[in-house]
Amino acid sequence: MISILIPTYNYNTLPLVEELYRQAVSESIEFEIIVADDASPLNENTEINSKINQIVNCQFERNEINLGRGQNRNALVQKAKYDWVLLMDCDTFPKDKNFIRNYIESRKNREEKVIFGGIIYYNEKPKDDEMLRWIFGKSREDIPLSKRLANPFHYTLISNILVQKEILLKHPFDSEIYNYGYEDIVFILGLKKEQIAIGHIENSAFHLNLEKSAIFLEKFHSSLQNLKLVIDKNIINPEDTALTKIYFKLKRLHLVKAVAIGFKILKNSFTKNLLSKNPSLFIFDLYRLGYFCQINSR
Repeated sequence: MISILIPTYNYNTLPLVEELYRQAVSESIEFEIIVADDASPLNENTEINSKINQIVNCQFERNEINLGRGQNRNALVQKAKYDWVLLMDCDTFPKDKNFIRNYIESRKNREEKVIFGGIIYYNEKPKDDEMLRWIFGKSREDIPLSKRLANPFHYTLISNILVQKEILLKHPFDSEIYNYGYEDIVFILGLKKEQIAIGHIENSAFHLNLEKSAIFLEKFHSSLQNLKLVIDKNIINPEDTALTKIYFKLKRLHLVKAVAIGFKILKNSFTKNLLSKNPSLFIFDLYRLGYFCQINSR
């Protein structure tokens, strides 16, 4: 028995639901699929997603107000009727035709109450103006199982993860994290703090939606605002992320304002590289550090 929960926003989620439905039916299990659109504009995607309601055991609903990324997931969990919850991002798609079976089998021979299957990206290069998202994903999210097993908390994402419902009820997603960024890290660090083990298996889902580089860069502005929020509220510790480790070293050396000034000078050069067809992740990391110093020195 499994509840498949898919938060979405202005995205055609029907193909994902149809594939998950086909696989669940083939396994002869009790299941439900619930898709929650977080009050995105009414458009063609809304009309397409409404067809989900015509599929047995599947439900599409649209929030009247925007709940935010964390609270939308929490609301979905509250509606789930089964003991195991599979959280899928709307812009993912199972790699394996036995994707659902693999998760079912993992529950039989593992003790963990949280199981991450992995995220992968296609090898084909995208359009030039989508390269930053693809390069970042291939390097930072498309992690082989052997490496994930060596550091299970560090390499877990919430975009393709099976979790026992009681875990999600006891450790909900932070409702203050409204926009993109760090909701997964905060959730995973909460599990680590409570010593709740995360199992890793080979059961990847493709990440499909490659935003334009300019949009992806702007989303990271939002994510770093979230990082500042959770640091200021002591939700996570300075040592919990590589970026905050460096930031607090700079802070101890009274160099945050200097780095912020340097970022202001170099921002245009950084941006030109990151929006090019050959963006550098090293420059991206410098950009993120500089921007984080900037918003913390105001």
